[in-house]
Amino acid sequence: MTAENARAKDTGRKGEPPPAPDPLGVEIIDSHCHLDLMDTSPAEAVAAARAVGIRRMVTVGVDLPTSRWQADVAGQFPDVYAAVAIHPNEAARGVDERTFAELTALARLPKVRAVGETGLDYYRTAPEQHAAQQASFRRHIAIAKETGRPLMIHDREAHADTLRILAEEGAPETVVFHAFSGDAGMAKTCADAGYVMSFAGNVTFKNAEGLRAAAAVAPADLLLVETDSPFLTPMPYRGRPNGPYLVPLTLRAIAEVRGMPVDELAATVAATARRVFGPW
Repeated sequence: MTAENARAKDTGRKGEPPPAPDPLGVEIIDSHCHLDLMDTSPAEAVAAARAVGIRRMVTVGVDLPTSRWQADVAGQFPDVYAAVAIHPNEAARGVDERTFAELTALARLPKVRAVGETGLDYYRTAPEQHAAQQASFRRHIAIAKETGRPLMIHDREAHADTLRILAEEGAPETVVFHAFSGDAGMAKTCADAGYVMSFAGNVTFKNAEGLRAAAAVAPADLLLVETDSPFLTPMPYRGRPNGPYLVPLTLRAIAEVRGMPVDELAATVAATARRVFGPW
């Protein structure tokens, strides 16, 4: 997959990219983005992010071609890491052994620092496909443990089964719930298990009271911030193209609901990112 072909996909984002926010005083990372789906080149995305204090980012695969692409881009840019996996919506059709073998090999590359995004998505898949998703999730858990990589989870309307399978398989040392979608109760359950919760721009949406409650009660040292760009653009730019440079909007929103200084939260998030993804 070339960058040009990837960016040709219709992501549903409309309008001009939002303006750059005020820079952060403490550098942090975008813990989850999809550079292959953005309208700008990786070099442009990295430069725009650095200009506002987002020094680094993790670009995430959703199938084998995009996982290869992310790994290749991470190898080209010192400030980019990659995550590789089969997205649960892709896994609903089944995943062959060759694919799992190649994912395992990719996960061992030095700049690939997570296995993800994997997990369960009951919002977009029919019940008869849940078994295939669960089987794939279990294999990704095994790959994360085999390679010593963090597990990056996509969990949509599947909290109970996601937690159950993690318990049954034995969770890897580090688990990250990407674009955390639970309420305060779910946040407390994840905290008790030591799971990291990464919040995206949807925490700023008007109807996201439950997410904001979760962000308020989650331990600060288990928090990450992400864009999931080009998706989940924070308010007031919802629906427009997202990018790693917009992380400050989400970080500031979380700091507000937690009642803590932005720089203090940024420093804590930065330390968590180093713990999760390793040294740069």
